[in-house]
Amino acid sequence: MNVSLPAAHAQRLDQHATSLAALVANAAHPDGGFGWLGPDNRVVLNRPVETWITARMTHVAALEVMRKGEAAAHLRPLLDVGYAALTGRLRDHEFRGWLPAVGGTEPQSTDKVAYAHAFVILAAASLTAAGHPGGPDLLREALDVFDTYFWDEETGMAREQYDRAWSRCEDYRGVNANMHTVEAMLAAGEVLGEPRYTDRALRILRRVVDDFARTNDWRLPEHFDAQWNVLPDYNRDRPADQFRPYGVTIGHVLEWSRLALNARHTLGAAAADENWSFLLDDAAGLFEAAIGRGWDVDGAEGLVYTTDFADVPIVRERLHWVVCEGIAAAWALHEATGAPGPREWFDRLWAYADRYLLDAEHGGWRHELSPTNEPSDTIWWGKPDLYHAYQCALVPLLPGMVSFAGACRPRG
Repeated sequence: MNVSLPAAHAQRLDQHATSLAALVANAAHPDGGFGWLGPDNRVVLNRPVETWITARMTHVAALEVMRKGEAAAHLRPLLDVGYAALTGRLRDHEFRGWLPAVGGTEPQSTDKVAYAHAFVILAAASLTAAGHPGGPDLLREALDVFDTYFWDEETGMAREQYDRAWSRCEDYRGVNANMHTVEAMLAAGEVLGEPRYTDRALRILRRVVDDFARTNDWRLPEHFDAQWNVLPDYNRDRPADQFRPYGVTIGHVLEWSRLALNARHTLGAAAADENWSFLLDDAAGLFEAAIGRGWDVDGAEGLVYTTDFADVPIVRERLHWVVCEGIAAAWALHEATGAPGPREWFDRLWAYADRYLLDAEHGGWRHELSPTNEPSDTIWWGKPDLYHAYQCALVPLLPGMVSFAGACRPRG
C-alpha cells in the first residue's frame, strides 16, 4: 500500500530519532562498551556493561550514521566503542561467544544466552551496513557461533542458553530469544544477501505465529521445555520477570506482528501466494488481540505488561517498550493493508507516549509507569534502552522495510 505521513509529522519523527541517537554517547562506559543509563540519562558506572545493551546501542548509532551521513559524523566513533567491546571485553576469548555482562560491583553470570547473541548479530549487521571495517568479520563470527550452538536445524528454532563452556544446554526454550533471532536473521540475510538467514526467520515465524499463537487464539505462550511443550505456569511466582515473565506478554505479541510484516517484504510477489498469506493474516490477528486484551483493561489508559491465558491482567505496569512496539506494529499493518484502524491506533499510541512517556526534562522515554500512569521503577529502573523508541520512530520513514540495517544502508 502507498501510505505516508504528513511531512510535518515525518519531520518530527526524524528529529525525535536523532535526539534519541544522541543519547548513545551518554552510555559510553569509561571501561569500554555501553553501560546502563539512569533516569537522568547519565551512565551508571557501578553497574555492569551488558552485551545486549552494548549491542543495541551500537545498532542505534550505526543506523543514525547511515541515515544522516555527515550530519551524524560525530556519532561514528561510537561504532568503534561498540565494536571494541564486542571484540574485546565482552567476547569470551577462551570458549567463544559472548558473556552476558562484565564489570560492576557484583559477580556476573557467565552463561551463554541466545538473546544476547542475537543482538550481537544485529549490531554486527548494522556495523557492516554502515561500512565499519570490522563489521563483516564480526558478523560472520557471530553467525558461526549462533549456527554452532543455538540454531537447531531439526526444529527450525533457536535453543536458549548454555553454560560458559558450551557443555550443558538449558532444558528450556523461549519465544523471546526466538523473536530476536528473527530480527537478527532478517538483518543478516539482507545485509549479506544470503537467503538462508531470511529462510530461518520465516521458519521461526511460521511455527510461532501460525502455530503457537494462532492455535491459542493469539494468546502467545512464551515458555517451553526442550521438546517445545508449553510450560503454562512457568514463572507464575515471578510474574514481573524482565525477560521471562509469566503468561502472555502484550508487547511481544505486538512485536511478532511487526516482524511478520517485515519478513513478508522479503517475499516480493510471492507474498500473495496462499503459502504465505498467514504472515498478513496472523499479523492482523496478533495486533488486534494485543490491543483488545492489553489496552485500558483495568480502567486506565495504557497497555499492561502481561495477562494470564484468560486475559486477566497480571502485571499492570505500563512499560515504554510495549507502547513502542504497538506504534511500530500499528504503522506496519496500516502500510500493509491501508486500513484506517491501525492508523488510528498509531496516532492514539503516540498521543499516549507524548502525554506520559516522553521525558521533556531529560530527554528519552520514561521506561515504566504505574497502573495509574505515574512514573515507576518496579521492573525497570533508569533508561537503559534506546532501541525500541528509536526504531518505532523510524518505522513510518522506511516503507517496505525488511530490517532496519538494510533499509538505512546507503545505496549506490
